[in-house]
Amino acid sequence: MIVKVCGLRDSENIRQVVGLGVDWIGMEFRQQSERNVMMIPTHAGIIPDRAPKSAVAADGGQRRQAWRVGVFTDEMAQNIITRAVNFRLNAIQLQGDEQPTIIRNLRRTLDPDLCPGVRFIKRIRLTSADDLQRCEHYADCVDYFLFEAGDSAHWAWLDGYRGSIPFLLGGIGPGDASALRAFSHPQWVGIDLDLPFESAPGVKDVETLAAFLQQLA
Repeated sequence: MIVKVCGLRDSENIRQVVGLGVDWIGMEFRQQSERNVMMIPTHAGIIPDRAPKSAVAADGGQRRQAWRVGVFTDEMAQNIITRAVNFRLNAIQLQGDEQPTIIRNLRRTLDPDLCPGVRFIKRIRLTSADDLQRCEHYADCVDYFLFEAGDSAHWAWLDGYRGSIPFLLGGIGPGDASALRAFSHPQWVGIDLDLPFESAPGVKDVETLAAFLQQLA
């Protein structure tokens, strides 16, 4: 199970979250967002210089390096490329109306010369089961989908997903642990934890995250 925690920008908070053993950390680059890591004067070094390459787990053992995921919404391609290189991104998450052609062009530009092996994630917001039809447009250009249904009662819509691209489940809150334990899908590979786990914009409540992950263990 991939555990992605998104919307991080504080270096010490990143250390604490990575120390919980999460797999991916998401950084927001949307200009209008108060979680935008570019708003921090020392943003250029927030990941390479401050976040540990391997975090020390609570039991004292070493964990592998967490992936760095950049989150963009209808951003210019050149800006995405620049951020991907400067922040050494492992994955790029696209949340707007980006077309498949843009994603293919980004991959050709970044991989393998600038960001070898970079992965692409397309967020699909589910307001009805019909929204799953959007996946067909991206089936040949992304590596993961992120499905956000907003309510665990709507996860049943994903029974209609028959694609081959693996997906993460988003829109999850601290009270959804039991629903997650009951959820099943052959292409489900992870969860995305974001706003419901915040103590302040761009800062995650580490104790709440730790308790939630313990419930899933």
